[in-house]
Amino acid sequence: MKYTNLGKSGLLVSKICLGTMNFGSYTTDEDSFKILDEALSLGINFIDTANVYGNEKGVGYTEELLGRWLSQGGNRRENIVLATKVFGKMGDGANDRRLSAYHIKKACEDSLRRLKTDHIDLYQMHHVDRATPWDEIWQAMQQLISEGKVIYVGSSNFAAWNIVEANYKAKEKGLLGLISEQSIYSLLNRHIELEVVPACRAMGVGIIPWSPIGGGMLGGVLSKQSDGRTRHSELSKKVELLRPKLEVYESLCADIGESPANVAIAWMLKNPVVTAPIVGPRTMEHLHETVKAVDIILEESVMKKLDEIWPGPGNQAPEAYAW
Repeated sequence: MKYTNLGKSGLLVSKICLGTMNFGSYTTDEDSFKILDEALSLGINFIDTANVYGNEKGVGYTEELLGRWLSQGGNRRENIVLATKVFGKMGDGANDRRLSAYHIKKACEDSLRRLKTDHIDLYQMHHVDRATPWDEIWQAMQQLISEGKVIYVGSSNFAAWNIVEANYKAKEKGLLGLISEQSIYSLLNRHIELEVVPACRAMGVGIIPWSPIGGGMLGGVLSKQSDGRTRHSELSKKVELLRPKLEVYESLCADIGESPANVAIAWMLKNPVVTAPIVGPRTMEHLHETVKAVDIILEESVMKKLDEIWPGPGNQAPEAYAW
């Protein structure tokens, strides 16, 4: 495994982040434990979850699952960078969601209890809260940091101006500010190259892309469809819309001898602003295949062909549309 700094921080994380959204929903507890143990043995030290994962509202099942795994000992907690999130609806009360100081404190305490740990390494705001002032948000985060319950703060699904505003407000208070941003990003969805990527580069914020293989579309969907492994009707509709591009893409991947999913991740890792794509393996086989992506070096000729198949905006804003 290879490691890199998480944004402007001195924290080293693996260039693959293990996402746990499937754990407790699509992957059994037993299989989840095996995947977590194997990820650790492969050198993956970056594990991401959220208080809302696990389907049933307010339960935080995936965090509880991770807590049971961590409580087995064996230096599991000491060997990982643990990330979770706050914002989502965790109950029916008026203050059981969003980013008020009231909810941030309660949500953090609840996550710590479920995770069976005394601190969260990376506490991420799952969405921007336009109804809560930054002074209040940073007051709550500063308190948690002072108490040793949170070490670093990140964001998720923020616009570029939210990231910049958050960091300038943090700077006014003498705080480190955001060190990471989780955004949807893939060859199939390159919108953040307009403003989020340039903003993160300027602010020293590391990007943690989610859905790096486009919801499965970049994971060899045509070959899976041909041998009956893909039957989801909505996915099939998307496949038909993109079939010409997918055929060229999967052919290119075959030509260079790499799996489509790993090419998608390797492409992303060429971007110096990207820290670690989030991968959510449902099986051990998926995990073993994915870690190979960090060692793939794509030649410039391949990068050019990928741009031709899956064109991005062409430049950052405003050059992409005004000049």
